[in-house]
Parts: sequence; C-alpha cells; structure tokens
Amino acid sequence: MSAPPPPWVDPEVPAMGAALRERGLAAPLLEAAPVAQSRAAYDAIGAFLSEGSVPLQREAQVQVPGPHGPVLCRVHLPDGAVSPVPAVVYFHGGGFALGRIDEWDAMMRELVRDSGAAAVDVQYSPSPEARFPVQFEEAVAVVRHFAARGAEYGVDGDRLAAAGDSAGANLALAAACALRDAGEMPLRGLLLYYGVYSWDTTADSWQRLGDGRFGLSAAQLDWIRDHYLAQEAQRRDWRAAPLLARMEGLPPVDLHAASLDPLLDDSNALQQRLQAAGVPVRLQVHDGVPHGFIRSGRFLSAARRAVAGGATSLGHWLGTRAALG
Repeated sequence: MSAPPPPWVDPEVPAMGAALRERGLAAPLLEAAPVAQSRAAYDAIGAFLSEGSVPLQREAQVQVPGPHGPVLCRVHLPDGAVSPVPAVVYFHGGGFALGRIDEWDAMMRELVRDSGAAAVDVQYSPSPEARFPVQFEEAVAVVRHFAARGAEYGVDGDRLAAAGDSAGANLALAAACALRDAGEMPLRGLLLYYGVYSWDTTADSWQRLGDGRFGLSAAQLDWIRDHYLAQEAQRRDWRAAPLLARMEGLPPVDLHAASLDPLLDDSNALQQRLQAAGVPVRLQVHDGVPHGFIRSGRFLSAARRAVAGGATSLGHWLGTRAALG
C-alpha cells in the first residue's frame, strides 16, 4: 500500500519563511530553549510581521482590575465611530507563555476595520510564572469588567463578543462557559482560531501532522501543557480543556482551523459537540497553512481571509455591518 501524498502547502508559506530567514529570524525549538530565548524570538518575529501596519486613530493602553492584580489591555476603536462601540475581547496565542499584545496590533487593526467593532486585546499573565487557573480567571474577569464598565473605554458592554487564537481561543471558550454557568452571558458570539481545546494528542491530525514539519509538534504541546498546568489532574479540568465543558447555552461560534495544524481535530471535535448541543456553529478550514498563521496577514492571503471572515461574523453578531455599508 502506497504512502498517502504529502499535504498541500500554500506557496505563500515557504515564501514567508524565506523572508523571515533573510531577516535572520527563526524560532528555537520551544522544548529545548530557555523561555526567555523563545519569547525574544517570538517577539522579534511578531514585530516583523506587524511592520507597516497603520494605527487606528484611537488606540489606548489601559489597566483593568483582575483577580491577581491589574490586567493590561489595549483598546482599539474604529475610526469615525461614535462611542460607545460594540467590541470583541481578544485573547492572543503563544502557548500561554509567549507573546505580547503589541504583536497582534496589525491583526487587531484589520479586524476593527473589517468589522466596524472595537477590539480589546488582553495581556493575560504568562506561564510558567503564573499557572492555571490564573489565566482563565483573568479572562473571565476582563470580560465581566468590559460588560459592566465598557463605556469608560468607549465600548458598549451590552454588545460584546470574545475571540482568540490557539491558547487564547482556549481562554475565550472557557471564559464563555464559566460566564454561562454563573448565569451571565454578556457575549453575543465567539470567534475562535485554531484553539487548543484539549490535551489529547492521539487524534488523527496529531498522528499525521504532529512531528513538527509544519511548526507545532506533540513535544511542543507537552512543553506548553507542563508549563501551564500545575497538576496532571488539571488536564481533565474543563477550564483548562474546554472541549470537556458543557456546550449548551453558548452563543454562536465561528471556528477557523488550519489544514496543516495538528490541532485540527480539536476544532472538528468542538464543532461536533457544539452542533450536538444546538449551538449555531461554522467551521472553516484554511487550506495549506500551519498553526499560528493568523498574525501573518502581511504575507499570507489565507490569514487576511480568516480575519475578514471573522470580522463578518462579528459584524453580524454585534450589529455593525450596516455601518460598513
């Protein structure tokens, strides 16, 4: 029996890799390098990917109260909009350990321009300095804060969505489940990009794609898990693995995944669980791109399409599409 053909890779992906190498930018193996070295490389790559991004007229850095101290957020308001504006609260990726909100500025600006909604980018505490459930508790607190006091920042707290990529999608989904369980649901939708919704690496996508050829590997997920979780039993805690949570009563969900991502089957499984619970859900798999592609809009048309697709969902949920014409 012949081996299956290799998966298709969008030609823009190796072209982006070449551009990064030309600038001397490369991420070390996460599981083999000191955290500080990985963070520095991740930040440098993020800065390069954001080069040329045009700021919005109103971008404010604020501190909001959290359960473990103030949480830094950056509020991006759409140009020309009259406050308060509907908003999406966004949690960035980076394996809970890497990344700063600066590196998502370009994506946030495009999401705001495409949707007509504001974006609140959240700098939650990184692991391993802070471990679960700190980041989860901060995510819940930030959504609650903007729901209650959003007008202080130009945000309409009655018209919110939550979003995130990778680890941030985990936090957005888990926070929504917690708010629902508390009898609160300030969110009108969830926009989730290639989230880590479980710690299971036995799925088919992990077997096919988890060797690191396309970035994320099973060894890296082990590193992420071991730096985020303090105890093995937490792998089965729905707050850390929200695929295990009850799905009934959640708002509509727009899922985006990548065909070269070993986490692909997490998104497939989440779609199935949401459908079974009667939650409106759409899953779009972006072909030929790897995990982490969403902040690469400077080079990848798939990233630009994914942001635009998410913005369409946000505009529908939050009622801003009419304002865009």
